[in-house]
Formats: sequence, structure tokens, C-alpha cells
Amino acid sequence: MKISIVGVGLIGGSIALKLREKGIADFIYGIDNSSRHLDEALSLHIIDAKVDLEYGIRNSDLVIIAIPVDSARKLLPTVLDLVSDTQTVMDAGSTKAGIVNGVKDHPNRSRFVAFHPMWGTENSGPKSAVAESFSGKAGVICNKEESAEDALALVQKIVEGLDMHLIYMNAEDHDVHTAYISHISHITSYALANTVLEKEKEEDTIFQLASSGFSSTVRLAKSHPEMWVPIFKQNKENVLDVLNEHISQLRKFKAALEKENYEYLTELISNANKIRGILDK
Repeated sequence: MKISIVGVGLIGGSIALKLREKGIADFIYGIDNSSRHLDEALSLHIIDAKVDLEYGIRNSDLVIIAIPVDSARKLLPTVLDLVSDTQTVMDAGSTKAGIVNGVKDHPNRSRFVAFHPMWGTENSGPKSAVAESFSGKAGVICNKEESAEDALALVQKIVEGLDMHLIYMNAEDHDVHTAYISHISHITSYALANTVLEKEKEEDTIFQLASSGFSSTVRLAKSHPEMWVPIFKQNKENVLDVLNEHISQLRKFKAALEKENYEYLTELISNANKIRGILDK
């Protein structure tokens, strides 16, 4: 199978490595606005050739769009304009409703499968790509009934090849749940990093005293705005909803401390501990 990867960074590069390792991809074209990323991907054997968009699409069985969600939303109609009724297109975006709604009336809509691999790191670029990144993680396919049976079957094969477990959702539900599970975590991490940078002016002190707990909490703050601003933009209403609840929870902790209500503080922490039983299943 010939595959084109549009966006050969962390996600696209990791997908390419795994599909090559599994023998699913016979030849991989790389398409990217960054010539440096393309050269790195070639040198790392992530891709076999760097090509322009039209050539890659016309010569591939499968096109995987792995670029920021606002760019993917703009590019997808152009990609669908170029594919035949035997080719398949999938994306890897963290928001889904805007993408699927943007092509709902496209004549080639059925050739597209909306996909989100539930994995990512704060790193970026082809050098960060790792073949085993997706193993054991959830792979979400949205609005499967809008995709042709053969296109859906191919993407199911790809997801299984990535060693992910499949989940099916509609796009709107997906965006609600990812706001709760993923997007708020990044905002919280950015806010905490900004808080520490504002209050602690001694960089050496941050470096010397930062514990593993602090480092793991602010790890996501190293994620690039080029990826996350579009996600927040595309999922604004859901992110605002969960952000309002998060602010409400912070106010409860603040009030408990201000009023020296340590019994209530204990209740808040004990309630939060319930997450352990969920995540440790």
C-alpha cells in the first residue's frame, strides 16, 4: 500500500514508522510545508520520498492528514477534490466536529474517515516520532456511518496496525469528552507554568527545587502553541464549559484555605482521590 503523510511531525511520523514496521505501508510519501521536517523524515527513514500535495494524493491508496486542526479543516476539502472513489483519506486531529461538518456536503465525503489517536507528547517534529507511541492507547473513529464501508475497513486496519483499541463516537461527543480529558489538562499546565514564572523570578531556584510532581504537572506546558491554539479555537465552547467548572473547583480550594476550613479541604481532596480507582482499572 502506498501512503501519503501530510505533516511528518510527531504524530504523522510516528504513524509512518509503525505502519512501515508492521509491513502495512510499502511506500510512504511525505508532504509538509517545512523542508527541514521533510529532510529529517527522509534521513530517519520515516518517509521514502518528499513530494507535493497533488502528486502525493494522486499516487497514494491512503492519505493521512496529521497537521494542526485549523489547517486540516482548510485542507481537507482540497484533498477530497483530488481523490478517486477507491482512495481513502483520514485525519489525526484532536477536534472532530468542525472537520466533519466542514465536508458534510462534499461529493467525496464518504472517502474520508475522521480519526483521533489518543496520544501525544509535548515534543514535536520528526525526531520525536516513535513507532510504539500508540500501543495500548485508544483510537477514536467518529461518524463512521458517513464513511464508505471500504474506507472505514481500511482505517480500522490502520488503527489495529497501530496496536490501538478502537472506540466509535459521534464528533460532537468526542469534542466534549476530549475537552474534559485532554484540553483542560493543557490549559491548566500552561496556567501553572505562567503562575510559577510570574511569582518565582529565580530561574535557578525553579530548576533546583522543582520536584518530579511539579515537572510532571507542567510537562504539557512545553507543548507548542501552533498546535494547541487551533485546538482551543475549534473546541472553544466545550473548553470554556470545562474551564468554568475548573475555576469553580479552584475557588472551593481557595475558600477552604481562606476560612481555615480544613474539614472541607479534606473532603475536596478525598473526592478527588476517586479518580485513582478509575485510572488504575
